Amino acid sequence: MLSAQEVTPVGGATEFADMRAAWDALENERKVEFEPLIATHDYFHSRMLTGFKVDSVPDDWCQRQPPVQQVLVRTHPATGRKSLYLASHISHIGQMNKEDSLRLLDELMQFATRPEFTYRHRWRTNDVVIWDNRCTMHRGRPFNESDRRAMRRATVQDSAPTVAADPALA
Repeated sequence: MLSAQEVTPVGGATEFADMRAAWDALENERKVEFEPLIATHDYFHSRMLTGFKVDSVPDDWCQRQPPVQQVLVRTHPATGRKSLYLASHISHIGQMNKEDSLRLLDELMQFATRPEFTYRHRWRTNDVVIWDNRCTMHRGRPFNESDRRAMRRATVQDSAPTVAADPALA
């Protein structure tokens, strides 16, 4: 959940992509191909892509944020509906070589963020947006950082969907 207390005059929108709709739109052959895949989510992978230097943070911080294996296709625990589980911090897909996995991830990201699967929220003061991270991908858009902006975030934590937490996937 995100609440806008003060917004910038220009920029700062948040974009959301419905990973259920993207999954539903895939051809059946692709669904069969993607269901068994395991992706490694690495917080520092996406940060390094933007120029962040991992060696600039304390060692214990890296240890508190280790890479985590996640299924590429999730089943929502309440609805049973499937969705892609994509994020910019996926470093690779375990069953593929690095080059092929990055190519596939780029293809999936391009597909899943097509206009028919996305919504762009342009913030106004006192707006509140609630989404389900288990089936929605989101990102903030740039804004002038010299403009004052105040947002409040609350996160509801669910059980971890990691491969390690599910013996059937290990």
